[in-house]
Amino acid sequence: MPNATHYHYSGRALLRLQAIVFQRPIALPRDKVYPSNSHLSYAYLDILYHVASNTAALRNLCDRSIETMGKSLVYPKYPRSTLNRYKHRGTYELGKIHSIVNECAVLHVSFPAGPDDPFPAILPMIGQMGSFEYPSADINEPLDCYLHGYVSSRIMNLARATNGEGDAQSQRLPVSISAAHVDGFILSLTPNSHSYNYRSAILHGYATVVTDEAEKHWAMKLVTNGVVEDRYDHTRVPPNKVEMTSTTILRVRIVDGSGKIRDGSVSDERYDRENKALTSKVWTGVVPVWQVMGEPIPAPENEVKEVPEHIRGFIDRVNERNKAYAHDAAVVGLPKEEQH
Repeated sequence: MPNATHYHYSGRALLRLQAIVFQRPIALPRDKVYPSNSHLSYAYLDILYHVASNTAALRNLCDRSIETMGKSLVYPKYPRSTLNRYKHRGTYELGKIHSIVNECAVLHVSFPAGPDDPFPAILPMIGQMGSFEYPSADINEPLDCYLHGYVSSRIMNLARATNGEGDAQSQRLPVSISAAHVDGFILSLTPNSHSYNYRSAILHGYATVVTDEAEKHWAMKLVTNGVVEDRYDHTRVPPNKVEMTSTTILRVRIVDGSGKIRDGSVSDERYDRENKALTSKVWTGVVPVWQVMGEPIPAPENEVKEVPEHIRGFIDRVNERNKAYAHDAAVVGLPKEEQH
């Protein structure tokens, strides 16, 4: 690692790293926004890295930081998370992966079902990326994934049974989290070259049940606002004791993650493109696909005449964003790896 060189590093992430390495908490005001353009010498980061490298979990956090080299923070690569096919479509950037997860209405979470069941379990769940310790952390920084579920569901019972003190991986439930969006249907000259424009992400981490009341309330607000922006404060809050008791929140400490993104138009082989008999009869192109939120339908018991602005605004913003992304993805140039 070169000396006398500085690299761009998040001040907040640095404080987190130092707190873990030196095993003492650093008191940070919860409403303070820490600068994202702090500079740190390689020599100091090298010291932190070697101090922290005694455990895999701490080394992972350091690896995320060291791999940035002045760019966006990235997840460390492991065989389970490293892309092999269409590597050019892959990303390990925290910001891109977290955005894919947060914009996905349903996350699929898989976990070991238990010693008596040979099949891994998988559940559709609602979740959001966030940091209770550093609530001002943005999408590009290390975040946990908070999952919302019923108190007696199987994943909650398993996580509760494995909850332990400290950060030992053996005391936490290993989970894999998947999120995906379809942005277009690629209609090519041959069936084999049909495809999707898509964004997908996979996270690996260890889940524990949130027991701290303040963190649980914070996570419920995070997840609720992940469904509809600013919805939490427009409802009857805080949740009552029965609601808090029947709901369980899982915090997943992310170990690694990867994303895969395909955009662009058709990618046909040259010999097919030069076949005039074929090209003259087969339409090719992209059908953009995006999720649309419709006109709100009031409940039979609803007494509010007008749809609130926080709902109207959210619908308009999301519909515009989804449509724009799908259209842009359909016309962007193909990467050289897919130009036949």
